[in-house]
Amino acid sequence: MSYDPHKHHRRSIRLKGYDYSSEGAYFVTICVKGGESVLGEVVGGEMVLNEYGRIVEACWQDLVNHYDHVVLDAFVIMPNHIHFIVILIDATVGAGRVGAGLRPAPTGDKQHGLPEIVRAIKSFSARRINELRDATGSSFWQRNYYEHIIRNERALNAIREYIHNNPANWLQDQLHPAAPPNPFNQK
Repeated sequence: MSYDPHKHHRRSIRLKGYDYSSEGAYFVTICVKGGESVLGEVVGGEMVLNEYGRIVEACWQDLVNHYDHVVLDAFVIMPNHIHFIVILIDATVGAGRVGAGLRPAPTGDKQHGLPEIVRAIKSFSARRINELRDATGSSFWQRNYYEHIIRNERALNAIREYIHNNPANWLQDQLHPAAPPNPFNQK
């Protein structure tokens, strides 16, 4: 099978010329491949995680142990996707002190950008979930992800509220399995 650059070319949804390793807040949505609802279920407007969902949650919380410059903000796991806000900071400011806890001093000059953070949560969680599913090497997450650069406090608070209310609004969610087809929810 040969590689066809026209068949495999994907249009980037990233903002052209933007440095995704720069300080700032980012809103991200990652979908399960095929839109499968395998992370738990919404019951009475609340998300009830299953074992896979708990793995994703643990991997989210563990990101700060791998990246000095990452501050975790709002986060929600839905049956077939996750939403989160991650804030990238200058890890060299404050000699490794972030929030209420101490972190080790940065080990190098390079700070990983948003694509690396997304890759990390996807690969860490997929590896552990696929071991349980006896599907090592299979894709668990959709190939791409949605991101939005949060430009001000008003937008940050609106997105936090959206994330917080997502389980209560699940039946109206565009990523709900019964929703009309959406190009974002790729198979």
